Amino acid sequence: MSYEIKINNRLSTIELLRKDGSNYQIAIDNKVYELDVAEVENGVYSILLDNISFNVELVEGRNSKSYIVNTLYETFGVEIIDAEAKYLMSRRKDEGEDTNVIVSPMPGKVVKILCNEGDHVKAGDTVIIVSAMKMESEYKVKQDRIIKRILVKEGDTVKGDQPMVVIE
Repeated sequence: MSYEIKINNRLSTIELLRKDGSNYQIAIDNKVYELDVAEVENGVYSILLDNISFNVELVEGRNSKSYIVNTLYETFGVEIIDAEAKYLMSRRKDEGEDTNVIVSPMPGKVVKILCNEGDHVKAGDTVIIVSAMKMESEYKVKQDRIIKRILVKEGDTVKGDQPMVVIE
């Protein structure tokens, strides 16, 4: 299982490689760590790394995917950026200028393509529909555009951040 974690303003990829009781093997940005983790009281953890003990307090933030992490000397804001969070962030992007590529922020399946290469599309027109997490998302252009290339076809499975349509 892999997550992106935003710590203050830095993004890191964290992956749980193995768990055996209180022993964890994790990879942070592809560097592997062996940890012994014990919850000493509700929300307070003792972490043993290379025979050095760290005490960490996790306080839930604005929602179940954000935390304030307190150590002896520092405090960090931490956000878990999973597939759902990526989807929600992509839907909240400002209504300003289009980019020249339409991408799906998460893995999904192309349900319908509503244009052809060379088509002139108007601001607000839906170009492609992708099904992800049991929801269908319509990807629209924000300004009048021309469809330059369509990189997928109906029924294709797409990865997160995979280009689907190039517009000019």
